[in-house]
Amino acid sequence: LNTMFLGLEAIDDEGLKRYRKRVTLNKNFEALEYARSLDITVAVNIIADPSWDRERFKVVRDWCLEIPEVVNISINTPYPGTETWHTESRRLTTRDYRLFDIQHAVLPTKLPLPEFYRELVETQRVLSRKHLGWEGLRQCARIVVRHLLRGQTNFLRMIWKFNSVYRPDLQLADHEQPTKYEINLPPPSTATVERDELYIHRGSGRKGRQIDHHTEEFVNATRMGAAG
Repeated sequence: LNTMFLGLEAIDDEGLKRYRKRVTLNKNFEALEYARSLDITVAVNIIADPSWDRERFKVVRDWCLEIPEVVNISINTPYPGTETWHTESRRLTTRDYRLFDIQHAVLPTKLPLPEFYRELVETQRVLSRKHLGWEGLRQCARIVVRHLLRGQTNFLRMIWKFNSVYRPDLQLADHEQPTKYEINLPPPSTATVERDELYIHRGSGRKGRQIDHHTEEFVNATRMGAAG
């Protein structure tokens, strides 16, 4: 084992409680230190909550720059079948399925939405450039060459075209797109959830499906055993 992904998710106890992690901050940092002691390269994930303000984004950026690990940041997004889908008391601001991708806010933001996205993208930009010193550039060059030899250009575009790909205005514009598929509403918020309600979507039969005509045709055409 050379590399591992560690979902710390938060750097404060309040965040861990919000994300239902059931672990203390000390335990999280202990796990990180233990991985370091084994010389394992760790990629850390932090969840940005829509309740964050500018100061909170700055605190997280500063912390991420102080540690040697690669850090990824995503947006708190409740999903059907997960615990927060049942316990989250804030109402969804959208039911557009496309926006449930951990890169868009689907819960009310404390900051105005354009400003929230500006802070998020700035944080992602800082973290993406964190390791691009001279040594980082040399390592990236080797990685880029390997990818290019295989005809893969995504990694190169990610590094050099960050500002054209990760743009607050594009994220904001996604909210203005027509909704083609709406996610079902969550149940009323509750403090506790029965275990058998999690991760498994109860079958509601054909009546519970919301499939458009083109999707229905695709499913029928690609169904295993369908006549060719």
